Amino acid sequence: MARGAHFFDELVRDKAAMLGLIGIVTVVAVAIFAPLIAPYDPAAQDVLARLKPPAWAARGSVEHLLGTDHLGRDVLSRLIYGSRITLMIASAVALFAGALGVTIGLVSGYLGGRADSLLMRLVDIQVSFPGILLILLIVSVVGPGVTTLVVVLAITNWMIYARVVRAIVLQSRQSAYVEAAEVVGCGPVRVIWRHILPNLVAPLLTLAILEFTNIVLAEAAVSFLGLGVQPPATSWGLDVASGRDYVFIAWWLVTFPGLCIVFTVLSINLFAGWLRVTGDPQERDKRFARGVARRRPGTRAARAARAAEGAKP
Repeated sequence: MARGAHFFDELVRDKAAMLGLIGIVTVVAVAIFAPLIAPYDPAAQDVLARLKPPAWAARGSVEHLLGTDHLGRDVLSRLIYGSRITLMIASAVALFAGALGVTIGLVSGYLGGRADSLLMRLVDIQVSFPGILLILLIVSVVGPGVTTLVVVLAITNWMIYARVVRAIVLQSRQSAYVEAAEVVGCGPVRVIWRHILPNLVAPLLTLAILEFTNIVLAEAAVSFLGLGVQPPATSWGLDVASGRDYVFIAWWLVTFPGLCIVFTVLSINLFAGWLRVTGDPQERDKRFARGVARRRPGTRAARAARAAEGAKP
């Protein structure tokens, strides 16, 4: 309880991270309560109200706060429901890719030898393929759709998890507590589950959050090209694609979905930056030293902090 309160105090002091967390909570809440928040059905068409500008612009109406698209669909409602599809795809991909990558990284790092060489060569081969081109190739062959997009993005994003986990496992295997567990007769599964996995929680959480932003951008790119989410479903990338033909006469069709993507990615990156520092003891020590240096610039701790940062003492 006290540890959680300590982390919350640190989060409150970091204004950028706090703003990021507020942004994440806002997007998630909008996605969860979309049926209660959205003023219209996102697929409902009204040709008589097509291409209405936002409420504050000339010819705008408060009935459609962010305007309507070329089929008369309410832009605000589509943005709200689009957050559901975007977050669902990104969460599913992060879960599946993380599970696959963590499993391969654990096996590779703990067993070593030929198993490690074989699995890492598989990672190298996968990384050598251009990610977005591989996604487009597979989706164009198999066929577009949410399920296909989730599977393809998971297949093309598991390698980073495997490499990070392998590096941590290789380092953990040399530690005294792992060697002691092996000496007393603990099997590989118990050693991995009880002694190695707990050390992976913080770095994997940070990595998953950072990869979440890449998946959001990848989904938007694939949907923009027409190989991702298909109508009548909606996502932010699909909304941008639908409005690109009207960008000079209806700027709001591409602007608002693009701003939603930027807002979501920026919020996640701000929070992930704080989480990375908080979950790393070395980074926490550096942050503490910088704080001491700012408060008491003439002390030995301040000089050590400046030296650690590469500055002149």
